[in-house]
Amino acid sequence: MRRSEFNLAVEQEFGAGYGSVVVNDLVLPEVGGRTAAEALDAGAAPRDVWLALCRATDVPESRWYGAGRPVPGDRR
Repeated sequence: MRRSEFNLAVEQEFGAGYGSVVVNDLVLPEVGGRTAAEALDAGAAPRDVWLALCRATDVPESRWYGAGRPVPGDRR
């Protein structure tokens, strides 16, 4: 997962506004007690941060994998 795919996954799961709050404010114990933004800036793998974010926010496991991949025909 690339950072751009992480950003797309966050937007698709949480929406642009709330996604920004979750990424910048929610502290994730799984990535060293940092926010997702801090973990990514420190070099953590986007996939690891995404999975930590999913677990922390109770995203159903069925939506963890494949998230952030462009949907064919979607012109975002």
